[in-house]
Amino acid sequence: MFFNSGHVGPRHRPMIGNFTHLELESLPSGGWGYMHFPIAQRYARTLGVDTLGMTGKFHTTWGDFHSFKNLPALEFECFTQIALNAKCSIGDQLHPRGVLCPDTYDLIGSVYERVEQAEPWCAGAEPLVDIGIISPEEFTGGAAHGGLPHALIGATRMLQEAKAQFDIIDTSADFGRYRLLVLPDTIPVSDELSDRLCIFVADSGSLLATGRSGLEPSGERFNLPELGVELIGEADVAPDFIVPGALGAGMRDTGHVMYLQGLEVRPVGNTQVLSEMIRPYFSRTWRHFCSHRHTPAEGPADYPGAVRNGNCIYLMHPVFELYDQRAPLWCKQLVANAIDMLLPEPLVRTSAPSAAIAAINRQAAENRLVVHLLHYVPERRGQQFDTIEDVIPIYDVGMSIRADAQVASVTLQPEGESLGFNIVDDRVEFTIPCVTGYQIVEIALA
Repeated sequence: MFFNSGHVGPRHRPMIGNFTHLELESLPSGGWGYMHFPIAQRYARTLGVDTLGMTGKFHTTWGDFHSFKNLPALEFECFTQIALNAKCSIGDQLHPRGVLCPDTYDLIGSVYERVEQAEPWCAGAEPLVDIGIISPEEFTGGAAHGGLPHALIGATRMLQEAKAQFDIIDTSADFGRYRLLVLPDTIPVSDELSDRLCIFVADSGSLLATGRSGLEPSGERFNLPELGVELIGEADVAPDFIVPGALGAGMRDTGHVMYLQGLEVRPVGNTQVLSEMIRPYFSRTWRHFCSHRHTPAEGPADYPGAVRNGNCIYLMHPVFELYDQRAPLWCKQLVANAIDMLLPEPLVRTSAPSAAIAAINRQAAENRLVVHLLHYVPERRGQQFDTIEDVIPIYDVGMSIRADAQVASVTLQPEGESLGFNIVDDRVEFTIPCVTGYQIVEIALA
């Protein structure tokens, strides 16, 4: 029994007892887009019931008779479902004459043949995760599939591109399952939530907060002492420019524009300033301007852009919404460097490109870890939606997986091809010769 609503999110937790399972309707070409399913499933899988992903065979959406989704697109959608611990479903719609289209089922069958081959490495699998992203949906009364919070989309995209292993959670979740919690841009902190986050940090957990996250619900002050900052107010200029400083690995140590207005904060106690801000000469108006956009002033940095207090890092800008809007690489690099500080031994490291998706699961009954690696690149070839037409192989993909037990073998599946591996500081390291769209790697534990 499932009551369809087009999107599953935090509003479903109070009613979860009324469902036997959750079905995540998510046709990327039908208005949902390619970020919807990962967001919905990374939350839904934490609720303790089976989940089923549903895409469609249509080029666009329901009722698009005699249209056919590109084969690579349908592969990617189904393989993402099983990699993220959902069962999979491909929706069709019966023609009013009551006759099935055999070409549709040739298309579906060619994808399900590969799903069937992958099933032994999916059945009973549980995700391994380091990070929990607290969903802004909880504080906005829920969302439709076309209206997900920008901060949530940006955070999911950013961490997925970084190959981080994460769930999306609400404040009723068990925080103890995670090593790092992310509060993206707009998470208000009540006294109750503040107490729970304090306990989490005291138990060696880490926090990454951005933008207005950490403010009390009224927005008048910070209600999370662990961040080590006091609120001065909204930054009085926008945009301003962050000098990465201690968060600058892989970046030039100069001002980088932050397109959205942030907060001005004052570090307190032993809080360390990681990055500083440079103001523009002025906020651009009709009274004064230089060229078409904005211009940083010369001279020293003016106020903090990022701070660290123990196991907690705070960035003053809404970096995740900013990434959803314009995808500046420097914002992703700042966040990746902050996560590296807080989580120096992540579950997965890889040389795979940012377009690749990596998911690691555990099959306890089989005593093995299972890595799913996908490389498909959605493109906006038409004006209305993204699609996938080409499968571009990637070669010599280096992988490093944190293993908590002795490793017996590493094997490409379902091919059964053994790979050589090394153990370095409790990590198993190996190289995948080629990934053509989708590859499963089995790590058998001794």
